[in-house]
Amino acid sequence: MTIAVGDTLPDVKLIKVGESGPEPVQSSEYFAGKKVALFAVPGAFTPTCSAKHLPGFVEKAEELKAKGIDEIACVSVNDAFVMGAWGKVSEAENVTLLADGNADFAKAVDLVMDGSGFGMGTRSQRYSMVVDNGVVSQINVEAPGTFEVSSADYLLGQL
Repeated sequence: MTIAVGDTLPDVKLIKVGESGPEPVQSSEYFAGKKVALFAVPGAFTPTCSAKHLPGFVEKAEELKAKGIDEIACVSVNDAFVMGAWGKVSEAENVTLLADGNADFAKAVDLVMDGSGFGMGTRSQRYSMVVDNGVVSQINVEAPGTFEVSSADYLLGQL
């Protein structure tokens, strides 16, 4: 069943690139004790994700933090090296990029899409959510092929 407001995020291993390489991150630990603006993209370096989604959260980071967000994170079904490179070229120092290489997180929250028609296999749907101490307090899932309700601006309007 798709994750909903009031649900606790599932405990899944994600990977982030640290100073010495890939580092495992348990979602239960990462989201504990803080308010996180989490957004998901179908793929790093893809057109909408690179031109609008990630840049919007980079640009609005201070405004989100002024509204009570402690951290901003992006999750995508890519490996940690791709996510690290994407963050570097996007100058996304204020966004934690979390790799969900096997789509374990996307599957656990039941927000997967089939990108095999584009040669992308199983991917995450595009969405944003606010996670408060591991519990979803807001969720915005995009309709296929759209970019409206998962943007940083939209999320800001909800805070």
